[in-house]
Amino acid sequence: MTLNGRDFIRYSRHLLMADVGEEGQEKLLQGRVLIVGLGGLGCPVALYLAAAGVGHLTLCDPDVVELTNLQRQILYKEADCGQPKVLCAQAALAALNPGIELVPRQQTADGSLWQGTCYDLVVDCTDNLAARHFLNRQCRNRKIPLVSASATGWEGQFATFDFSRQCEGCFACAIPENSPEPTATCANSGVIGPVLGAMGSLQAVAAIKALMGQPISHGQMQRFDGKRGTWLTLTIRPNPTCGVCGLNATRNLP
Repeated sequence: MTLNGRDFIRYSRHLLMADVGEEGQEKLLQGRVLIVGLGGLGCPVALYLAAAGVGHLTLCDPDVVELTNLQRQILYKEADCGQPKVLCAQAALAALNPGIELVPRQQTADGSLWQGTCYDLVVDCTDNLAARHFLNRQCRNRKIPLVSASATGWEGQFATFDFSRQCEGCFACAIPENSPEPTATCANSGVIGPVLGAMGSLQAVAAIKALMGQPISHGQMQRFDGKRGTWLTLTIRPNPTCGVCGLNATRNLP
């Protein structure tokens, strides 16, 4: 895909950057990204990737918009309540950038997401461990970069895995697949909306870098404490006994 005259105006602030330029913008326009979860994380991710000109976004979420969502899920309006999130998001993103392809999938994350479609990158904006582990396994086995985040209360967590370059070390090395779901969730403990926005923005930055062929950290996890304004950076070490990427890993594709 090549840039047209309108694209040169729309994406001019990218084109001014030496490490983006016309070549980088064309890579974004050719990019195919799966966003799983259109809540507090997925909303800013989708907005920034659509605005950046990522050419193909598949939007996956099974839920409808609820009034409680509006405190943090910035794609939606009160009039959207009761409507599928994927359709509301599709409409809002199409209004923002009609030049990209938007595919709504009102479903949970499962193997059908890959049927007939290949992705360059997956953005994990889910709210449960089971979905995160599923995406981690699929991305590792398919050698697709994975950008993951979560948040509760005042705290957020952000991790990147460039499986296109390295397949040792994964999300399951830090949190094994048989781990119980955390007891504290947004639904029972609350969350500050801008913390989700900060994590979602970091996800969008990492996605844009990866799509342009720039390296992203593999197995790096950052934790943000919004109340204290502090960051902690951790490195996830490969676990030889990991069932996803270790010596006894099993290849599990739908």
